[in-house]
Amino acid sequence: MAKFSILNPLSRGKSAPNTVNFENGRAFTQTAKLELVSVLVTTFLEDEFYRTEKQTTEKIRELIAKVGNPRFVAKAALYARNTYGMRSVSHLVAGELAKSVKGARWTKSFYAQVVRRPDDVMETLGYYLAVYGRPVPNSLKKGLGAALARFDEHQVAKYRREHGAFKMVDAVNLVRPKATPALSKLVRGELAPAQTWETKLTQAGDGDTAEQVAAAKSQAWGEFVRERKLGYLALLRNVRNILTQAPELVDELCQQLADERAVRKSLVFPFQFLSAVEVLKQGNLSGAGRVMDALNTAIDHSLANVPKFEGNTLVALDSSGSMVGRPQAIGSLFAATLVKATGADLMLFSDDARYVSLNRRDTTLTAAQSIPFISGGTNFNAIFQRANRAYDRIVILSDMQGWVGGGAPVQPFADYQKRYGVAPRIYSFDLKGNGTLQFPQERVYCLAGWNDRVFEIMQKLDRDPEALVRDVESVPLAD
Repeated sequence: MAKFSILNPLSRGKSAPNTVNFENGRAFTQTAKLELVSVLVTTFLEDEFYRTEKQTTEKIRELIAKVGNPRFVAKAALYARNTYGMRSVSHLVAGELAKSVKGARWTKSFYAQVVRRPDDVMETLGYYLAVYGRPVPNSLKKGLGAALARFDEHQVAKYRREHGAFKMVDAVNLVRPKATPALSKLVRGELAPAQTWETKLTQAGDGDTAEQVAAAKSQAWGEFVRERKLGYLALLRNVRNILTQAPELVDELCQQLADERAVRKSLVFPFQFLSAVEVLKQGNLSGAGRVMDALNTAIDHSLANVPKFEGNTLVALDSSGSMVGRPQAIGSLFAATLVKATGADLMLFSDDARYVSLNRRDTTLTAAQSIPFISGGTNFNAIFQRANRAYDRIVILSDMQGWVGGGAPVQPFADYQKRYGVAPRIYSFDLKGNGTLQFPQERVYCLAGWNDRVFEIMQKLDRDPEALVRDVESVPLAD
């Protein structure tokens, strides 16, 4: 998984809110370009608290039209795909550009660049055919064909989707790429299966009886785990499968998950453990308690991977009702991480705001789970009214649906700055990418959503406020 984040300096010179958010609170609109990039790097096309998947898809289409600059749209898609690993939205944008842009020389290069894996070709074609049908534009076919010709036999075999409704061979027959040994073997039916742990598990599922399948999968997982053939993140992502199909491996699984050296080498951050934690909470998995203990240990080890930030930091966590679900889980763990790893202060805000203390002897996960969410509205003004010391940076974790106290906290923020003689950087995380902002001032950054590289991004902006803007604008797009 990969949810979600981008920071961008807000447009300068705005002094008063000029829109309302989903809760009818006063807010600021983003420029069409900023909003498009924010949505692309935070959206997995799934239902959210305020917006359905269909609405998000329509929003992206509207923003593409509103931006009115196809080259910028293409660069934004490349940035989302190649820098942040976002897949579904990049397929959508590629399909939309194929429909709307005709005769531009750069499109072939764009379609080739937006493909990182062979199945990106199938997904992009699948989107275009589902929405617009045939014929498929020549520029799209040529670009995707050029991308397919880059992949070797192992890559093509890994993503061939032999049992899918739209197979790799269907894509090859449609776009007719330059012949390569891998693609020729695929078309002739001579391409050997890729030897990956995924395909070995698939092959293990080909037994005649349920007992044979179960035994084969248990044996396969035993090989992967005992011989340490899975990387650390792959191990995390397969906790459910291992406990379900090979519960006898629980000792080895716990040992590898809690291995301090492996955690530090993987550079994994605490919030990247969330999916595994949520899996263990969902059902009666054999050994789940022991694995949860190992994850608690591993998360604490991962604090060493969190960069240190100079000066004083305040984390303000939205505890209102609309934060229910994954934003609450992400926000709580991120807040606990900053408190334990960097000594940050923690404040909860909803209708009002208050400082809270975490037990530093608790594990990071236990501390995160102890943070109370009291529901209520969302009052951003209260953060700056209750802040009682000078901070170098303030990290706000919210869905940006402020409405209590009128919405955008322009005057309270100004009053706070004057009261303590400071100009802190504000890192304002919009954990749902809803599309409106709460701040217009300089040194304030909107982080629309979430991404597991967020600390790297914050470090960049601490050093250079314009770094990510230049990153986006400098994405190469050949004619």
